[in-house]
Amino acid sequence: MTPTPRPLPPGSWLGMLGGGQLGRMAVHAAQTLGYRVAVLEPDTQAPAGAAADFHLQAVYTDPEALAELARRCGAVSTEFENVPAQALDRLAAAVPVAPAGAAVAVCQDRALEKAHFAKSGVACAPHVVLNDLDDLTRVGDELLPGILKTTTLGYDGKGQRRVRDHTELLAAFAELGGVRCVLEALLPLAAELSVIVARGRDGALVTLPVQRNWHVSGILATTVVPATGIDARQIAQAEASARAIAEAFGYVGVLCIEFFVLTDGRLLANEMAPRPHNSGHYSIDACTVSQFELQVRAMAGLPLGQPRLHSPAVMLNLLGDLWFLADGTQQEPDWATVLALPGVHLHLYGKTEPRRARKMGHLTVTAPTQADALAVARRVAAHLGLPTDGL
Repeated sequence: MTPTPRPLPPGSWLGMLGGGQLGRMAVHAAQTLGYRVAVLEPDTQAPAGAAADFHLQAVYTDPEALAELARRCGAVSTEFENVPAQALDRLAAAVPVAPAGAAVAVCQDRALEKAHFAKSGVACAPHVVLNDLDDLTRVGDELLPGILKTTTLGYDGKGQRRVRDHTELLAAFAELGGVRCVLEALLPLAAELSVIVARGRDGALVTLPVQRNWHVSGILATTVVPATGIDARQIAQAEASARAIAEAFGYVGVLCIEFFVLTDGRLLANEMAPRPHNSGHYSIDACTVSQFELQVRAMAGLPLGQPRLHSPAVMLNLLGDLWFLADGTQQEPDWATVLALPGVHLHLYGKTEPRRARKMGHLTVTAPTQADALAVARRVAAHLGLPTDGL
């Protein structure tokens, strides 16, 4: 049996592939624990690059940059799933990488992802993988109406089309470029949940509280914790399923699993992300250990601890649309008014250019009771013009 490596001491370097907001928040968590962080990211204006102790400005597959990251760092992670898995594999030859490239590769492909759910003993929506036009002719009526999704590079509602019949399926397949797709049966949804699970080098597993989510136009708008309207059986099943999925990988790091709750009470896995997740951002302000600190602890080989929710919370996503008036004029939102409300925490991601549908930040409302958190969140949403879904 290979012994577990000793934890990296404070002052050590950690590496991060990707320079977005998830990387930025992970950098802050690592620095709080005393680590230094090197970020590999080609964008000179990347939020994580600005926060890091060292910014390697290169593409993710650059051999020299990967070698430099491996020389400098005692462990490496990624902040998004579309980093080339082969870059993680190359790093893993020289330094511990969490999560492993093999797990990231599965999360990059919806077909492989659904196969992994089956391997883990976790149910997902009825579906079929479509490789070409011939496969479309064999689609049965039981999968229609359905949702056609590209197997790769789909997020925030991108790369997806709803189809009602075979004619719309053929048209949607052409619109998506005739690439490999998954067709899922459209099911009657009662709710959407997510679970953040972290697994350490030693196999220890912990989860954050189950989160209930609401999406608008395919982008997360609101997360409420504890999950409102979800019974204890469904919460326990979601946690157990998330643990099983992580265990089946031999996963190390933070993994988010999204679930559908159907109107008949069944729970189905939807998709997963091999990293911290938008729906877990509330944990910075509402939990004893945030999802980002869990990521750092897993990378560094530290004990994960047992995260505890110390305050009910509501998380509101802040998209670039907030920065634009009806006539298109750009204006900074009125943060002072919402920050005057009790329990409001503002997190902006350091992005210099607001764009519509771009994630610019989030607000978390914490309160002694869930009713209080929801009441304040409604006032915030009304003032800023945010969606009220879930409130």
